Amino acid sequence: MKRLLALGMMVLFLVLGGGVWAADLIDLNTATPQQLESLPGIGPALAAKIIEYRQTKPFTSIEQIKEVKGIGDAKFEQIKNLITAGGSQPQANATGGTAAPKAPQQ
Repeated sequence: MKRLLALGMMVLFLVLGGGVWAADLIDLNTATPQQLESLPGIGPALAAKIIEYRQTKPFTSIEQIKEVKGIGDAKFEQIKNLITAGGSQPQANATGGTAAPKAPQQ
């Protein structure tokens, strides 16, 4: 009975959206300026600095974001559970922008 109750509580927790899923994380290497600006304490200027940084040195860990001027320990603590450094650097397109990652073909 205890196991059934525990299982029910886990299902309820997951259904109600407890926790951050990997799919919800913002990838520092592929995020758009708008996605970066959705992070607490990140405005247009810091989003631009993050993008500038990753163009010369892609992020290999989330802690590396503290190397971006304007992001210190306090801001890192605010965003560390919302970011990842898992993706590769986006490819530049002909207009100088970046291409969105392609969906896998089935």
